[in-house]
Amino acid sequence: MDFAPPPPIPAVGVVCIRGQDVLLIRRGKPPRAGEWSLPGGRIEPGERAVDAAVRELREETGVEAELLGLIDVVDGIFPEAGMHYVLIDYAARWLSGEPVAGDDAAEARFVPLGEVDALIDWSETRRIIREAVDLTRAASK
Repeated sequence: MDFAPPPPIPAVGVVCIRGQDVLLIRRGKPPRAGEWSLPGGRIEPGERAVDAAVRELREETGVEAELLGLIDVVDGIFPEAGMHYVLIDYAARWLSGEPVAGDDAAEARFVPLGEVDALIDWSETRRIIREAVDLTRAASK
């Protein structure tokens, strides 16, 4: 039987950089429950994507950050969970707060960039983090 995905759900992800570290969460719910990922979530009706990014970052981690720009838009199609997300990913620079898991996150912490490939299973998330690092470095010059 072929997978017939439901209508796409608009969602945001945030690559929050602090020095040489990136903020990751361990997902507490499907899809990809238990895996390390980016903080983020669904865009609420009437909410701008940038506002959703800042809100989701705060709700899942307690961290405040400055959005630096759009990285990419990625389709997250997860047949095992019966979900299709359109993920709008932003790069951000950490401003304040230490990560505390909240909302849908089971765990939240800053991870050295050199450890990302070992923790992140999904190749698209690894690619988005690399692009965010490049964008963040360009914004710092």
